[in-house]
This record gives sequence, C-alpha cells and structure tokens, in this order.
Amino acid sequence: MTSDQPVILAAVSLLSALHMGYQARRVGWSRMKHKVIPPSVTGPAEFERTFRAHPGLEFYPIFLVVLWISGIFCNEVIAALGGLLYIVAREIYFTGYINESKQRLPGFYMVICVLFFLTLMATLGIIQSFLHEYLDIKLH
Repeated sequence: MTSDQPVILAAVSLLSALHMGYQARRVGWSRMKHKVIPPSVTGPAEFERTFRAHPGLEFYPIFLVVLWISGIFCNEVIAALGGLLYIVAREIYFTGYINESKQRLPGFYMVICVLFFLTLMATLGIIQSFLHEYLDIKLH
C-alpha cells in the first residue's frame, strides 16, 4: 500500500455509509415502537417524520461525488473535514426532523452549505488540473 492513496476520503466515505445505515436502523426501531408493519409508511406523526427524515438519499450521491473529486483534485484533508461536517449536518437534520419537521432546517442548511463548499473545491481543483495538464498553465 502506498501513501498516495486517498485513505482519509475512503474512511469518511465508509463512516458516512455506516451513518446512513444507522439512520435506516432508527427507522426500523421507529416501526417497531409504533407498530407500523412494512410496506405501510403511515402511522403516528413521530414515525412519519422519522420515515421521511431518512430518505436524505437525494443528496447522498452528490455528496460522495463532490467529496471524492474535491479530495483528489484540491485537498484531501479539507474535503474529508467537509465530509465529517456533512455527516454531522445529516444527523442534525435527521434528529431535528424526528422532533418536529421545522427543526430539520438548521441541518438542511448545513448540508446545502457543505455541498456547495465541496462543489466549489471540486470545480476549482478540476479547473486547476485542466489548466496544468492540457494548457501547461500552473496556478500555484
């Protein structure tokens, strides 16, 4: 194994996948608590909020793409820190949504900010790499 492998990005990706699994498990616990048998998705308000909070999957593929691109083309450590912040933001969103749907907003805004930051890093990293590789322009 060489030291130039993106180990930190891989670790954050794995942690994020485990976190998504944990949130899915929390939906299962809520099903048991409220006796909501699959495939039903309706029940007490707390269950419905828990069920709705989990499909944060809309942003998850975007997160993984911009995490890896920003880490490879810009800075692995900063991208990984952004990834950890994304996980924290997802937990704030999930927990807030379970309590009351309006309490999800701080986590939601954090998720959007992290995704924007990682997207900006990825874009700048790709532009810099393109200029260097294909036009022989170095910006450092």
